[in-house]
Amino acid sequence: MLAKVNSATVDGIAALSVTIEVDVSPSKGDGMQRAVIVGLPDSSVKESYSRIQAALHNSGIQFSPQNITVNLAPGDIRKEGTGFDLPIAIGIIAANRAFGDFMLSRYIILGELGLDGSLQPIRGALPIAIMARAAGIEGLIVPEQNAHEAAVVNRLKVYGVNSLAQVVAFLEGSKQIEPMIVDTRAEFFSHQMDFELDFADVKGQDSVKRAFEVAAAGGHNLIMIGPPGAGKSMIAKRLPTILPPLSLAESLETTQVHSVAGQLKGGTGLITKRPFRSPHHTVSQVALVGGGANPMPGEISLAHNGVSG
Repeated sequence: MLAKVNSATVDGIAALSVTIEVDVSPSKGDGMQRAVIVGLPDSSVKESYSRIQAALHNSGIQFSPQNITVNLAPGDIRKEGTGFDLPIAIGIIAANRAFGDFMLSRYIILGELGLDGSLQPIRGALPIAIMARAAGIEGLIVPEQNAHEAAVVNRLKVYGVNSLAQVVAFLEGSKQIEPMIVDTRAEFFSHQMDFELDFADVKGQDSVKRAFEVAAAGGHNLIMIGPPGAGKSMIAKRLPTILPPLSLAESLETTQVHSVAGQLKGGTGLITKRPFRSPHHTVSQVALVGGGANPMPGEISLAHNGVSG
């Protein structure tokens, strides 16, 4: 049987829709289970079947030996990351005991599976949620740790789940899960001025503080020269507290970058304060500007709408 599951992958700070097609057929009599994943998967995606097999077994879901073919469409875009574990597993289950195409077509599904069937957080939940709403998808099923982050996108039902068994029960209709509700504007404005550090903490250093105030007002760069312990980093960390607060649009931009980089803590929604980044002076070029074999934002991108010191 054939099953199709909606999923997504991150491209830069945007997200692209991915359709996961799973075909299962009986084994040819030798009792061996065979699985192949095609569609330009990277190593982490190719390894997913080992995690999926253990997760299915430890969740009490077992099938007779069969040949499994997984296609990640479109086939000309490289698929990276462990977020395809859950949708591939759901596709295998659906191909064996169908949930119905209507149920699967309503949701985009993402999540990394542990061997016990539990779900681990993924990168890029926010841009994927934005893409899902634009595509007219009804809901997004993600690990619990990513639900708050994705739920800042309104007019989209975001379901936070903690295990493969819970997702199966939800799709079969035997378990109800309440979607995560976040009042984006209320959360944004309520946390906008919650600073751990404050420029007012700096005592003395009048000439340096004056230079910082001028730089903050005019949007200028600063170079600080002085011996260790003079207070350069201490003052630089407090510069965001005298900059104009982030707008909601800037907050969404900044949060998307940090989401793609996996820099958001569990349960975090929007980044409401200007970020401060302090790369070491020995930082590599790739770490500073981004890129690499699997392109990721660098320190410059992570300091977007904020400060780098």
